[in-house]
Amino acid sequence: MKRTAFFILFACCWVSIFSQTPDTGTLLRQLSDSLNYCIKHRQEYINKKETRIRTIKHRLTNKPQDDWQRYEIYDQLSKEYQKFNVDSAIHYAEKKLELSTLHHKSTELTRSKIDLSLLCSMRGRYLEAEKILQSINSSSLDKNLRAEYYSAYHQFWEYYSISSRDNAYAKKQFALYDDSLIHVMDHSSISYKILQANIAGNKKQYLEAEKKFKELLADEEIGSAHYAMITCGLAFNYMTLNQPDQAQIYFTLSAITDLRNATRENMSLQILAMMEFQNKNLELASTYAQIAVEDAVASGIHFRTSQIYQFYTDLNAQYKQEETKQKAKLRTSLIVISCISFCLILLAIYIVLQIRRISRIKETLSQSNEQLRELNNRLNLMNEELNHKNEELHEIGNIKEKYIAQFFDLCSSYISKMENYQNQLYKLAINHHYEMLVKRLKSTSQIDEELKALYKHFDSIFLSLYPTFIEEFNALLSENEKITLKSEHLLNKELRIYALLRLGLVDSNKMASFLRCSISTIYNYRTKMRNKSRIERDDFENQVMQIGKADTHK
Repeated sequence: MKRTAFFILFACCWVSIFSQTPDTGTLLRQLSDSLNYCIKHRQEYINKKETRIRTIKHRLTNKPQDDWQRYEIYDQLSKEYQKFNVDSAIHYAEKKLELSTLHHKSTELTRSKIDLSLLCSMRGRYLEAEKILQSINSSSLDKNLRAEYYSAYHQFWEYYSISSRDNAYAKKQFALYDDSLIHVMDHSSISYKILQANIAGNKKQYLEAEKKFKELLADEEIGSAHYAMITCGLAFNYMTLNQPDQAQIYFTLSAITDLRNATRENMSLQILAMMEFQNKNLELASTYAQIAVEDAVASGIHFRTSQIYQFYTDLNAQYKQEETKQKAKLRTSLIVISCISFCLILLAIYIVLQIRRISRIKETLSQSNEQLRELNNRLNLMNEELNHKNEELHEIGNIKEKYIAQFFDLCSSYISKMENYQNQLYKLAINHHYEMLVKRLKSTSQIDEELKALYKHFDSIFLSLYPTFIEEFNALLSENEKITLKSEHLLNKELRIYALLRLGLVDSNKMASFLRCSISTIYNYRTKMRNKSRIERDDFENQVMQIGKADTHK
């Protein structure tokens, strides 16, 4: 019964819009009632969305016949999660990428990369998103894939611009991809027509943009995802034309659609909150903003979180101002009561009402502050994670640059030695010096010399990367256990083990293979060093991994 009533009300609103009714105030009230209904039943729409997702996931447990059936299911799950929970969407996009990589399907592989880059952009992982897009050879793409590729770059710059507070370069790049998309998109597609309308608005052709949006709206199914995009675009166009009532009508229609579709990237609801805030409807603004914050946090969409965070800060400031004003009014009222006894009863009623209002404001403010604290904690964790990743990438880059040059030099030298050794053996063979040939083949001196040279190269390269390694390593040992090297050695076996560990080689088997010794020897050396440590044994190797980190950034 409730749902039937909602649809009747929504249909009446839609008929009123296209009948050009002059009573805009009545229409706004009707739409506001519809929006409040959707907010009240918001959890039902979310539950419906989650049920649909569970149904799709259930298909995975039924053991699909082949990998491409799984690929299609992963693709469907990724799209369902895209504007609902971006972390889950990324998870299934990565699953798609794994399958397409495994089977060397170039089209599916490229599409999976494009989808993953878009999701990374939404999550705020801009470096990763750009790296993925840069790995794609755009010149080899067909028209459809090129359109998807340009669209991903288009949204990357849009989201980056929002997150970086309207970065001028990002906005310029975003505009450039408008032109690129126009040339490669299917001209019959709804996405192409929406883009045309948006470009017309960006070029200040507002009447043309309005015409295009309304033509699209007349043909689009009410309540679809494209319907939400079209009404939102039309609303922005009316805001530019300084028609706030018309803008509010279409923002409300867009917000209703987003709520019913459980779309958590609900920009329209954020805009409505700001409009109500500007109109001094703080309670309604707070309600809309709270829903927007909850959706932004739940979805994990970074740029929306950044937007609503600033707005929430302003809203709190306004609430504090309002509280101050109300307290001032209360004091004035008390003075008037003491002076005018005739109005005592009326003023007493007024004071009670004011106190109740202040209490509601305090309660709402408390909830807002809690939301802000949670949001700030999440942002801090995200920043810490990004800083840590950047440090790791910087260190890896330094190591890679230095090792590559040394690697090529070492390989060249070794090849020359092998050629020389081969020539020597060949001369012995053709001259029938078989006894000497067998003697040379049995001899290990060549191997010993090469191993000695290898270790010398390793020591030299490692110490050039971490010049203070020996000093810092000794600093971790007890005073009477410090390592003193012979003058002809750069590193001894114990130091080489921990040098390999510092470079990220934790496998004892690989260490033993490189150092030409047994695994038990490696284990004994590591145990002996931990026992010599002046710090906690369990923390010794973790401290070794921190050696030289400051140097890698120089």
